[in-house]
Amino acid sequence: MRILIAFSSLSGNTRDVARAVRARCEALGHAVTWIEADIEGLAAGGDDPRHDLYLLGSWSDNAGRTPPEMKRFIAELVEAVGKPGNLAVFGTGETQWGEEYYCGAVRRMANFFGTRHPRLEIEQMPHGERDALAIKRWTDHLLDSIETTDHADPARRVA
Repeated sequence: MRILIAFSSLSGNTRDVARAVRARCEALGHAVTWIEADIEGLAAGGDDPRHDLYLLGSWSDNAGRTPPEMKRFIAELVEAVGKPGNLAVFGTGETQWGEEYYCGAVRRMANFFGTRHPRLEIEQMPHGERDALAIKRWTDHLLDSIETTDHADPARRVA
């Protein structure tokens, strides 16, 4: 499966989550296109922007907003391929700034794309077994649901 991982990271926390997701996808044999939206646009992913799965990650800016670099990337993506059906979002945040702002960018992106996939939200930086397991389970769930959603055998479909 061709997977695009694009993210914006201010302190490196979201990049660490993206690296863990990438490692899991590659370990399972998937081809990953890697874009750091802070410094690259969609064109950095090659000539064909179409992928089987899009994973977008972001930190949350002031009052839970999506950073401008990620907004710019999202605009490029939508212009190139529309709003992909197989898209999931992940990110980092800090509850100390208020629960209403925690991972606000992640929620905003999920709402914008209308994704049916669960969000992955990590408090501050990924650390410890609990976060590692959450990232692995989230990634595995996505890969399983994408690979089986359009399977020829409906009995193999993941609910």
